[in-house]
Parts: sequence; structure tokens; C-alpha cells
Amino acid sequence: MNEHELLLKRINLLEYHQKLLVKLINNPNLEFYKLIIEYGLTEQEIDKFYYLCNELSIKLDKQKAEGYVYFHPLFVELSASLPAKMKIEEVIMACLLQKIHEPLFQEFEKYLK
Repeated sequence: MNEHELLLKRINLLEYHQKLLVKLINNPNLEFYKLIIEYGLTEQEIDKFYYLCNELSIKLDKQKAEGYVYFHPLFVELSASLPAKMKIEEVIMACLLQKIHEPLFQEFEKYLK
């Protein structure tokens, strides 16, 4: 990757983080956005995260309908798919506070105890 491409990537990252910061000004309780900025995550990484959460939510609903009560494999799938810099505990708590996929993260919170 040449210097020009690297600069363009950094500008895009800063623009993404700036959008999140504007949202944080109006609502300082957006904990997941704070994590995104703190860990320097890209919009693409977060898009993948949201996509995975959608998929896991669908699996959770389907498994609950089938009578499952043990969802640790879904927890492991999320944990293994997180960017390396993120800690599962922080992600779960931030998503709960920000009300992102609440039913999913309420189940995952049980595996933190």
C-alpha cells in the first residue's frame, strides 16, 4: 500500500469517527460508539460486526423457538469474530447500554458471570 492510499484510509477512518463523535455529543451514553473510537475500528469492521449480530439474533430466535436454553456456541462465535483489540465483556456491556440487539446481548451477559 502506498503512502497516498494509507493517507486516504486514515482520512476515511477520521471521518467515520467524527460522525460518531457528533452523535456522542447529543447522547454521551452511546457506549459502543465510544469503544469504536477508542479501539480505532473502521466502518467496515463495524459493518461486519452488525451483520454478525443480525445473524446471531436470527439464530438465537430460531433456537429459542426450537426449545434451546443453552446459547454458549453463539457467544463463542461472536467472541471469535470480534476484532482482536476488543474485549467481549466491554462489547456486551456497551451494546446493552446502547440497546443494540438487546435480546442477544442479554443472553450473552449470562456467560460473563
